[in-house]
Amino acid sequence: MAEEDYGCFVDWTQMGDLANSSGPSKLDVKDPLELKKLARQGHWAKNHKLRAQVYQQLIKAIPCRTVTPDAEVYRDLMGDSTGKKASSVIPLPDFVDGSAVPHYCLKADAVTTVHRVISCLAGQFPDISHCPALPAITALLLHFSADEAQCFENISRLLACNEPGRRLVDQTFLAYESSCMTFGDLANKYCPAAHKLIVATAQDVVEVYSGWQRWVLGDLPFSHVARVLDVFLVEGYKVLYRVALALLKFYRKQKAGAGAGAQPSEGQKQDSAEVKAEIQAFVKAIGSSITPDKLLEKAFSIRLFSRKEITLLQLANEKSLQQKGITVKQKRRNVQLALNPDTFSSEVVSAKEMRDIWSWIPERFALCEPQLLFTTSTHGCSLNRFYAHVEGYEPTLLLIRTCEADVCGAFLSTDWEERKRGGNKLSFFGTGECFVFRLKPEMERYEWVVIRHPELASSIKAQSSEDPAEDEAATDRQSSDDNSLPVERPAADPSNRLSPFLSARHFNLNSRNTSMFMAGNVDSIIVGGGEGNALYIDGELNHGRTARCTTFDNPPLCSTESFQVALLEVWGFQDAMASDR
Repeated sequence: MAEEDYGCFVDWTQMGDLANSSGPSKLDVKDPLELKKLARQGHWAKNHKLRAQVYQQLIKAIPCRTVTPDAEVYRDLMGDSTGKKASSVIPLPDFVDGSAVPHYCLKADAVTTVHRVISCLAGQFPDISHCPALPAITALLLHFSADEAQCFENISRLLACNEPGRRLVDQTFLAYESSCMTFGDLANKYCPAAHKLIVATAQDVVEVYSGWQRWVLGDLPFSHVARVLDVFLVEGYKVLYRVALALLKFYRKQKAGAGAGAQPSEGQKQDSAEVKAEIQAFVKAIGSSITPDKLLEKAFSIRLFSRKEITLLQLANEKSLQQKGITVKQKRRNVQLALNPDTFSSEVVSAKEMRDIWSWIPERFALCEPQLLFTTSTHGCSLNRFYAHVEGYEPTLLLIRTCEADVCGAFLSTDWEERKRGGNKLSFFGTGECFVFRLKPEMERYEWVVIRHPELASSIKAQSSEDPAEDEAATDRQSSDDNSLPVERPAADPSNRLSPFLSARHFNLNSRNTSMFMAGNVDSIIVGGGEGNALYIDGELNHGRTARCTTFDNPPLCSTESFQVALLEVWGFQDAMASDR
């Protein structure tokens, strides 16, 4: 097929250097790993015809449902539109949620063609209820299609993909909203400085992150998003997360360079829509400062968990939304309102400090409001009463103020009742979502060491050492502690493996000390283990110790390693939406 057949919808005057095809004109690679390498390198990025041919090859290889509409279905329904101009613009369906068609260097009448294709897709895929990314994906693939029927078939295959565990396009509000929550989790963990900036400047963090897909599929210039599509068709949905996280990092860097490092006070926060608009404007203008190669280099320098693990995190977020009854689009609740400063009262932290802590917790608890379960000022200094008030709640937040005015604490993922499984023996439990923190003298959070250093853990699936380099950093972290408490052995069945966000026991850790999250008995409660405890509180809830521990790789959380407890509080997470009913 002639090269111009793939460019009939393109306005070549807008294409700049991409209008001049160069580089290789053929691709005979079949090996997935080699194809992945070439995609990341931009092997076919400078040859429009080769790029179009590679896209056709990759999309035809996608496993699909048995009955997937093809180009002939489109021609039967819409007629042969070759060489014809559409007489009128067909409105986009409601499920695109107001997303416009990006122009992406297309001819003016090609935008009308995108509307026609999406209209036909809506009729053939009646189960689609929410798909804001569809206009951008359709416009991109039209760019590299010989006619609109071929574009229709390519999009149909993306929508009809039925390969287990492979996610390409969100098609329901539940899937889309959970992806926003998952992006918030990933930003919190992999872009802490940028996340801190968003928390400090925006009134509603979740509202800002709700636009993450739009940054990649809609706001990026064509030269950049085409390079993203190169890799997306090879590697899948995870690439979108990577690129969006890279954009967030670059945005923070730009804000810091512009002298916006000072954080506004609580009353000076911007409207979330303004912050979203700022990020969108930055992404749209990114071509003036950041090349496509530099963007992808940053994206792939972020060491994310595996596709399966991220999928499981997203499924956990979906389950949380389902439990709250959020399965269809509705007016978004301002997450910051989950903590009402007029009614919130703590003797350990201020409302602002509690909101800062709330920005660290997993996204699926973002719509919950804090519920005071236990405080030594009311319930007294008794470990038995502590257990009586906090058992049955999961997760919980432990807050401590010392007599030296230090403030520290821990987010604890698991019900304290789990401690009973060990009988009278002190044994650790909990998951990799636990973290410890200090607020005074300065604010800092310390997560599970495996989140910051994934090389410390290899999944059971990789137990046969498929990658010898997996544990290259492990020797630096090895510790032998004869007094270490036993932890549960890895599960034998790899099909039961969970994301490290959710469980540690399914991973082969180089040291058992790296999975000591929380423990308790009649004499004490402990958070973090290995070489020391991040927090140790005695049975009278009066004296405590803090030290570096292997699990969180934290420094002591207070100015002195031994301290006297002035106040101790435990907070639960109450479903704010349920309490409103």
